[in-house]
Amino acid sequence: MTRREIVLRNKLLKGMHLSYNRLIEAKQKENGALFFSEEGKIVKVKARNIKKTEAKIPSVK
Repeated sequence: MTRREIVLRNKLLKGMHLSYNRLIEAKQKENGALFFSEEGKIVKVKARNIKKTEAKIPSVK
């Protein structure tokens, strides 16, 4: 990967983490639930049981 591709990849990953955390926060405020697929089955998870994640994206030197 070129440096430019790595920088773009890191920006995309940061954006995805930010979007995910905002979704979790919004659903927690409205006491909502999220639906996931686990082993081919639909699973309902209450938002208050989900923790936010931290973006662990390596920096480009």
